Amino acid sequence: MASGNTETERKFLVRDSSYKDMATDSHRMVQGYICRETGRTVRVRISGDKGWLTIKGPSSGNGMSRYEWEREIPAGEAAELMALCQKGIIDKTRHIVPFDGHVFEVDEFHGDNEGLVVAEIELQNESEPFGRPEWLGEEVTGDRRYYNSMLTRCPFSVWDTCPPGQDGPGSGD
Repeated sequence: MASGNTETERKFLVRDSSYKDMATDSHRMVQGYICRETGRTVRVRISGDKGWLTIKGPSSGNGMSRYEWEREIPAGEAAELMALCQKGIIDKTRHIVPFDGHVFEVDEFHGDNEGLVVAEIELQNESEPFGRPEWLGEEVTGDRRYYNSMLTRCPFSVWDTCPPGQDGPGSGD
């Protein structure tokens, strides 16, 4: 997280798999949403033997910043909370990719979101400069189709059949 409880991040599509050669760590994770309403989400995530509970508020107008509260919880408790989640689970492999003094988290999605690969970079503020590796593609910051919470409702594999406007601006994760 950037400073305090404000998360500032930018999101990009990924052009090719060359980021994997630069990755220092990779781990599989699953996550679900207890709440995914406009302007707020409550997420449960499990990776290995760890769990997390995350609450996020509405995004700024450009989609770069929002309130975030996150706590690590025992994986067993996270598994119990997963049973309370709304329909749709995110399954992905996260690759940690350092580049030019920053760290990109590259998510390679599985299941209904297979084929989607998105890179995120957390910044101290919205105007912070950062280097762009060759594999970094089009910026999709603020495009709610790419929010994980939206991908549980309208997965990448069925985008052509999803009705527009399922979620209001500023929602998601």
